[in-house]
Amino acid sequence: MAVSANRLELLQIADAVAREKSIDRMIVIDAMQDAIQKAARSRYGAETEVRAEINPKTGELRLWRLREVVETVEEPGREISLPEAQAKNDAAKYGDYITEPLPPIEFGRIAAQSAKQVIVQKVRDAERDRMFDDYSSRIGEIVNGSVKRVEYGNVIVDLGRGEAIIRRDELIPREQFRYGDRVRAYIYDVRREQRGPQIFLSRTHPQFMAKLFTQEVPEIYDGVIQIRSIARDPGSRAKIAVTSNDGSIDPVGACVGMRGSRVQAVVAELQGEKIDIIPWTENIADLVVSALQPAEVAKVVLDEQAEKIEVVVPDEQLSLAIGRRGQNVRLASQLIGWDIDILTEQEESERRQKEFTERSELFMQALDVDEMVAQLLASEGFSSLEEVAYIELDEIASIQGFDAETASEIQQRAIDYLSAQEAALDDERKSLGVEDDLYEIPGLTAAMLVALGKEEIKSVDDFAGCAADDLVGWVERQDGEVKRFEGTFSDFPVSREEAEEMIMSARLKAGWVTEEDLAPAETEEEEAVAE
Repeated sequence: MAVSANRLELLQIADAVAREKSIDRMIVIDAMQDAIQKAARSRYGAETEVRAEINPKTGELRLWRLREVVETVEEPGREISLPEAQAKNDAAKYGDYITEPLPPIEFGRIAAQSAKQVIVQKVRDAERDRMFDDYSSRIGEIVNGSVKRVEYGNVIVDLGRGEAIIRRDELIPREQFRYGDRVRAYIYDVRREQRGPQIFLSRTHPQFMAKLFTQEVPEIYDGVIQIRSIARDPGSRAKIAVTSNDGSIDPVGACVGMRGSRVQAVVAELQGEKIDIIPWTENIADLVVSALQPAEVAKVVLDEQAEKIEVVVPDEQLSLAIGRRGQNVRLASQLIGWDIDILTEQEESERRQKEFTERSELFMQALDVDEMVAQLLASEGFSSLEEVAYIELDEIASIQGFDAETASEIQQRAIDYLSAQEAALDDERKSLGVEDDLYEIPGLTAAMLVALGKEEIKSVDDFAGCAADDLVGWVERQDGEVKRFEGTFSDFPVSREEAEEMIMSARLKAGWVTEEDLAPAETEEEEAVAE
């Protein structure tokens, strides 16, 4: 079959548009079909259901009218009666569609303009979809582009096949770009918006630094060295923790490179940002010592439950450990993910002395003993009355100057004091309306029940509805800072696991779950063995 000039031109236009916009040829042909259908409806009437088809090989255009077979015809342009339909097709039945060929139409100026708008819109939508699919799959990559314009501090970047934006807060401070400048940035988000897909780039994102190191250090690209954590103060200073899967390769040395060539390439891209590279270790104490370099650390105390670290440094190292405007300790905290408190040796000594004095006064008041006995207990490491009351009697009797009788008397006084305190708390618990049934949940004390009552948690059902975060608190990272939220039991030595066990006990007691629900399901292998 010979192809007419008009048909050939139609296919050539579709091919040219598809190549120019980097979209599928069939999308352009579908857009042309939609445009012709719209123009045909304006010619034959809006009530007529028209279908157009362009043969993608020959360019031949065919038009049909579709009418649905119905019992009662209300719209003759869209519907047809069963007898009339069966006259055209013996097998027709209700709900079928009858197709009738329509003669080709001549496009007038208005129809052609309308068709053009449909094609342009369809092609633009396809181009936007293609762009979104392309770049959404590249989130987490570095791209290169040229500056197209700068608007209110935001940099618009031409990526070749689309535009992206680096917002003002995603630029390194004091960084200036002009039209035509080459720029490298990290794709951190791609969103569908009314004006088309928006590609958001960043030069301050921690992963931008990670990707730069991946490009500069072959061992990172190959997976031999891993970047475990990054903390950045963009344009000023950064800390990066690395580890090696190969014991023969020094991860820090590999990232620094010969005479610092590798790290300097990253520093140059980041406008002179100073980078501290430290070896990663699962030992948090060793990690914090490395993270606070160049300051020297004398002592590290970990609170794993609260994810808090107390670091003691020599007096002359305090300013170095904290850094300018707290930068060094802030970056170290972000790198590790724990809160870090820094004390000088003198401050720690003063605090220890204060705690010693407070414990001594507590023992003097609660146990009705003189200062010397109270100080002996405090110096032996007793920090609370519970320890004195419930420790083995021999432990107290072994203190120099104490005998069995003295130890027994001191322990009995501690027990009596705690009993009186428990009774007072129980009275307060009752006044708050907290039910007695809560005592049956293992681990809950009168003091805890008072704390629950103050939070309006007064029954087993109320307690069963709690989450572990409600009881022990939780931690969130906001704008690079670690923020801690307190829970009902934050003042009590309760771990998250213990809180979860208490809640589950309450749910069992309340009948929310059963022992069978909590029993681990047998695997297929175990069931087969049992059979």
